[in-house]
Amino acid sequence: MPALGALTRRLGHHRWFGAAARLLVPADRVVGRLTRGRVVALGLIPSLILTTTGRRSGRPRSNPLLYVRDGDAYVVIGSNWGQPHQPGWSMNLLARPEAEVTVRGRQIRVRADVATGAERDRLWQLLVTEWPAYRTYVSRAGGREIRIFRLAPVGRGAPAGADGRG
Repeated sequence: MPALGALTRRLGHHRWFGAAARLLVPADRVVGRLTRGRVVALGLIPSLILTTTGRRSGRPRSNPLLYVRDGDAYVVIGSNWGQPHQPGWSMNLLARPEAEVTVRGRQIRVRADVATGAERDRLWQLLVTEWPAYRTYVSRAGGREIRIFRLAPVGRGAPAGADGRG
């Protein structure tokens, strides 16, 4: 699979790839649900399932997303494949930062913080190292700032100190 993952990263810059990938997201959600989060994005790129609470509906909303690690936290980006509008999940996180990620079948409660300033710049470098097409998505996004979130584990199962209680 590593060669296929490398090919996927190269193709990620093309508009047709983003359009095709958006069409595959519902299938990715089903595969993620059936495998309890063990298989996401066909295992081609590091992916998790982010479950937020709908800001209007109050219902759980799950989305497969590429992520990178930053210590014990998970970093995700609201690129929306370079579309000019923010993805719904990012607006849900702004309204209710408590969420859950499923990584390789393990469910982890997290709290989301929007990265700004120097932290945003640092996390951006981690993200584009994993998925270089994010640079292309910025130019397609119509001038909107693409949000970057750091999802830190909280509560039971979080590494010591991750919930602020030492």
